[in-house]
Amino acid sequence: MIKKIFALPVIEQISPVLSRRKLDELDLIVVDHPQVKASFALQGAHLLSWKPAGEEEVLWLSNNTPFKNGVAIRGGIPVCWPWFGPAAQQGLPAHGFARNLPWTLKSHREDADGVALTFELTQSEETKKFWPHDFTLLAHFHVGKTCEIDLEAHGEFETTSALHTYFNVGDIAKVSVSGLGDRFIDKVNDAKEDVLTDGIQTFPDRTDRVYLNPQDCSVINDEALNRIIAVGHQHHLNVVGWNPGPALSVSMGDMPDDGYKTFEQIVLKFAVSKGKTLCRNGLRFRNAKSHQRETCTSGAIHSRC
Repeated sequence: MIKKIFALPVIEQISPVLSRRKLDELDLIVVDHPQVKASFALQGAHLLSWKPAGEEEVLWLSNNTPFKNGVAIRGGIPVCWPWFGPAAQQGLPAHGFARNLPWTLKSHREDADGVALTFELTQSEETKKFWPHDFTLLAHFHVGKTCEIDLEAHGEFETTSALHTYFNVGDIAKVSVSGLGDRFIDKVNDAKEDVLTDGIQTFPDRTDRVYLNPQDCSVINDEALNRIIAVGHQHHLNVVGWNPGPALSVSMGDMPDDGYKTFEQIVLKFAVSKGKTLCRNGLRFRNAKSHQRETCTSGAIHSRC
């Protein structure tokens, strides 16, 4: 799917490294810079792919996901806002409405290190169907050798939000994650609370765990791709580790039957009280030997609100 995006015809050359293209019903923004290749859907301000020069793709995108108006995209980094998970009111979309609505590209800037882009979503007749509040939501991205994401919301309201990141891995059977903390709620096992005794999360089957006291840095060790991705988190509520496993993957129409084998999902969840929201969430990627120890200072995703 990612190769298909970069082969699409250019509709508008926005700058020397930035172009607008279209896949089925959705407008895309494509970054082709000496330091990085990346792509976004205007629907959801959705980062679809991010590949620093000389590296493997960092994000996973389903080959089966539809690119249709109002339909959530499977993969990349969906922005879940103004709620995460099931809506409190029946009939409203899971994970909020921000990921299913078109945003506008408000600004962009390029330099030798990469590209900065800002997308904007504001209240409309469509958003008022789901949520009564006036708001301005900005998603600031900088993509290059590193990737940083700032979510900035203005208005008077309470929200929960999440960056629902799908990481590309070589083989889920050879992936382990550390630094998630010990206590978790196991949503596959009747939402019972349990303890991760050895500190290492592996994925032998379907996994859906809400970690209640994660450390400041979680580390994805990907033996098959011989790399690590470190995920730093600050001012978060929880960190979620998810993989559908074989049975659920087969039942999901927007995912290949074997799609579960090549991604791991780490979700950073935040809550904000009434007032201005400003959350800073960043991705940073570095190759390393799979057996090496990684720390937050040298690794990969950091967040702060």
